[in-house]
Amino acid sequence: MKQILIIEDDENLGKSLKKICEGEGMISHLVTSLAEAKKLVSNSIDVIVLDWMLPDGQGIDFLKEIRSKNIAVPVIMLTARSDLIDKVLGLESGASDYMTKPFESRELIARIRVQLRGSENHKSAAENERIVSGKLIFNLLAREVIFEGKKIVLTKMEYELLKILAENPKQTFTRENLLDKVWGYENFPTTRTVDTHVLQVRQKISDDIIETVRGLGYRLGQTQ
Repeated sequence: MKQILIIEDDENLGKSLKKICEGEGMISHLVTSLAEAKKLVSNSIDVIVLDWMLPDGQGIDFLKEIRSKNIAVPVIMLTARSDLIDKVLGLESGASDYMTKPFESRELIARIRVQLRGSENHKSAAENERIVSGKLIFNLLAREVIFEGKKIVLTKMEYELLKILAENPKQTFTRENLLDKVWGYENFPTTRTVDTHVLQVRQKISDDIIETVRGLGYRLGQTQ
């Protein structure tokens, strides 16, 4: 059974989310503080549902901390913050998804299942399965990206974005295509999210790694 860690200090909301997840056949752990969360978080958890504001700190700082420890569990941020800059900050810090309160429980479950499918696809990859495009190498099981012999550290969404392009090196994707394929559904907060992640991948690897196709979108760039 899949394990969901819910980090939410609103007692009623937390209990409601726990009950809904359990009704979907998931094992749900509910904590109300970052201190409690740190005792449970590990790569054995399948999805984390994380509130932004908690009694002993901000969820965004907790997110940065676990990512720095190479804990790659998908994280769905919950927050009352609706400004675009906050959404971008959450995604840039390693969040896999972002939901603004109030929200429909059915939508949260749908987004959790998107993250679970992504995890299953990763776990089912053969140990020696790789994608090779010139000097760009994906070791799929280890979720490692190597370019020019050097390991590149990417966030989950940066990894998934570049992987889609590497799997289809001659195909141009619109921003809407990438939102659907990488984030799991159409019309994610804004197509600027894609632009932000493209910029971050270029900064970490090379300006030429992702090519802009004017008026259309993006495709894999120079990897030789």
